[in-house]
Amino acid sequence: FLMGEWVGEGGGQPGQGSGWFSFMPDLQQKVLLRRNHSEFPAQGGRPAAVHDDLMVVWQEGTGAMKAIYFDNEGHVIHYNVELAADARSAVFVSEPGAGPRFRLTYKETGPGQVSLKFEIAPPDKPDAFSTYIKSGARR
Repeated sequence: FLMGEWVGEGGGQPGQGSGWFSFMPDLQQKVLLRRNHSEFPAQGGRPAAVHDDLMVVWQEGTGAMKAIYFDNEGHVIHYNVELAADARSAVFVSEPGAGPRFRLTYKETGPGQVSLKFEIAPPDKPDAFSTYIKSGARR
C-alpha cells in the first residue's frame, strides 16, 4: 500500500510542514527504498528547516522485516518493521537503548491516502511514546 510517490502536508512540532516521500523497490526487488523530503517554515524565532532522509527496508532470512534510517542531521536509526495482517498499516519501531526510542506508523486511510505519525519515547521510559509529528499524504 505504500509503494509509489506521495505528497504530504503535516503538523505537530516543530510546526506546520509540507513535503513528499516515496517507497520504491531496488536491488532487483531485494530492498525497498524510502526517500523523504520535508520543509518547515520559520517559526518562533527558529529559521526555516529542510529535512531529508533515506531508509532501506529489507526482509531477513528469518522473515523478520528490518529497516535502517539515515538523515541530513546525522541520525542513524535501526528499526524492526511490523506489517498488519491486512497489509494496510506498517509500524517501524526502534529498539530500546541508551538514547530515545522512535516509532513511525503508516496507515492507509482511504484510496491513495495514508496517515503517518512519528513518536519519540525517552530512554528511561522506552514505551512512553509521545507524538512528535502527525501528517497525511496522498498519491
